[in-house]
Amino acid sequence: MLNKENLLNHFKKMDWVLVLLAVLLTSMGLLSLYSSSFFKNDFLNFKKQIFFLVLGLFLMIIFSFLDWRVLRENPYLILVLYFLSIFGLAFLFFFAPTIKGTKGWYKIGQVTIDPIEPLKIILIILLAKYFSMRHIEMYKISHILISGFYVLLPCFLIFLQPDLGSVLILIFLWTGILIVSGIKIRHFLILILVSLFVLAFSWNQFLKDYQKQRIMSFIAPTLEPLGMGWSHLQSKIAIGSGGIFGKGFKRGSQIQFGFLTAPQTDFIFSAIAEEFGLFGVAFLLFLISVFFLRVTRVAFKAKTNFPRLFSAGFAILFGLQAFVHIGMNLGVLPIIGISLPFVSYGGGGLISSYIALGILQSLKVNRD
Repeated sequence: MLNKENLLNHFKKMDWVLVLLAVLLTSMGLLSLYSSSFFKNDFLNFKKQIFFLVLGLFLMIIFSFLDWRVLRENPYLILVLYFLSIFGLAFLFFFAPTIKGTKGWYKIGQVTIDPIEPLKIILIILLAKYFSMRHIEMYKISHILISGFYVLLPCFLIFLQPDLGSVLILIFLWTGILIVSGIKIRHFLILILVSLFVLAFSWNQFLKDYQKQRIMSFIAPTLEPLGMGWSHLQSKIAIGSGGIFGKGFKRGSQIQFGFLTAPQTDFIFSAIAEEFGLFGVAFLLFLISVFFLRVTRVAFKAKTNFPRLFSAGFAILFGLQAFVHIGMNLGVLPIIGISLPFVSYGGGGLISSYIALGILQSLKVNRD
């Protein structure tokens, strides 16, 4: 039973530095959101993001009180959550509007719901549960295949939307957790060879023309400067024009005149770089790096497998999305529509990240 003493003890055990880092990241995103809202004089996304932040923090506190052993010891609960996510992805094809050529969001009034974001956290829980019970049997390739099926099913539905970027994130997330779980080197090499074969086959059989154009525009953006290469070029211009100190809040020409594509989501890093310069980017990278290292520290200090694998999975997801997002903005990676965790606009991603942070707090508070 919770009383005042138990509550105080619980809050003392929480990692408030980790919470502060997350809130600072979200605050930088909110600052950039407010600035980019001036272009269309539309502050709805800014207001919604504040609401998502408050809700996310509330849910983080709620989940911090959840004993993580409930997730480890109740496979049916995890499977129910998993299949609810699968149904959520499948129903998109029937009930979701087409937005930017993709059926990826449910739309309820002014709010859009992306079922992919909670799926990422559910998959981390599922894979952590699966491998934590089989860590001494990782020599069996059957466990790789079964866990791969859990990832393949949502990947197939997401690919049909089509959303190649999220598919790649889920595949790399699964691969990262496999490595942490102790996959054999020869199995890992076989996995890489199979992946290369699938990529080559997909290029000829499954990738749509616009997806191929995105990859080609990354290789040579000047070949189509007003087409698919536009975003890459404008992103580089925004980052370069920021200089050391930036152009100043609400003074970024690429943002305020609409040259920078999606400054609130896919290219928020470039938006921050233009207005706050090298100092702003350095501070942002500092927050990202410390957050990543602090989450990995939870994984290293974990005494049992489930906390270690969940923490590692969350660190992999966070680090991977941050790396790809920044790489897209710098023009060193293809544009595949990946948001910057805790920073980019989006209720699904923000709330899911804070829920994962709440579970992480539970791991720290209720250590074995």
